[in-house]
Amino acid sequence: MNGPELLQRHAGKLTTRVGACWPGSHAIFRGRDLHRELSDADWVDLYVLGIVGRRLDPAEVRLLHAIWVNTSYPDGRLWNNRVAALAGSTRSSANLGIVAGLALSEAQVYGGGAGIRAFAFLQQAAAAMEAGDDLEALVLAEARARRIYGYGRPINSTDERIPVVRAIAGRLGLDQGPHLRAAYAIERILLPHWPQLRMNYAALHAALIADMGLTVRDYQLLRVPTFLAGMAPCQAEAAARPAGTTFPTPCSGVAYHGVAERTWQRRRTPD
Repeated sequence: MNGPELLQRHAGKLTTRVGACWPGSHAIFRGRDLHRELSDADWVDLYVLGIVGRRLDPAEVRLLHAIWVNTSYPDGRLWNNRVAALAGSTRSSANLGIVAGLALSEAQVYGGGAGIRAFAFLQQAAAAMEAGDDLEALVLAEARARRIYGYGRPINSTDERIPVVRAIAGRLGLDQGPHLRAAYAIERILLPHWPQLRMNYAALHAALIADMGLTVRDYQLLRVPTFLAGMAPCQAEAAARPAGTTFPTPCSGVAYHGVAERTWQRRRTPD
């Protein structure tokens, strides 16, 4: 079926399996009546159901809560929180500020982009371990050719979130999956060559979510609220201060080394 035929087939209607609403009557969410069957559902449980089309085990839902709670840093200096704070300082709407911060959370090196790449490589590594392939050769080749996302961290290579969330996963019986084992195996291979490349939070939560049987696409949607709870307090605090006083930068604080100041000659135009 070519492009025009495909578009015509879908023109004027929405074909969906995820749900629909009938104002004044009811709403269906993934085949369930939202207000009669899901009205008292945990929000994260509902969020996951919407993405993957099935409900996770309660222990897995609790682990997702822990993953999000333990990275909720209300620090306005962090790249995405800074945007939310600046939005509050300039009196932008709360919604626009948070959405802008969430958009920046997809940063390729240290945000969502890094997590997606970590997830993909952990799948490859876990499959290699399962097949009995040479994991060390795979890891070192990847590290030397590109980089292995999920390892290494600016400022301090120790990630304080890992022991906390790993302990919670252990109490829930969710710390023995193949992707988590692969994540630690990768770290053991990397450290003798690059001592600074300790596992960071991206590798940990990518591994834990991969061990729930979810896909890269599922993971990308699941991790959207990861930093959300840390943004709102930054925006609220900035909005409570006088406008423009969050991270103000005077002209004297800008170091400029470009083209020197020039005098512009006004050109006369013919009458």
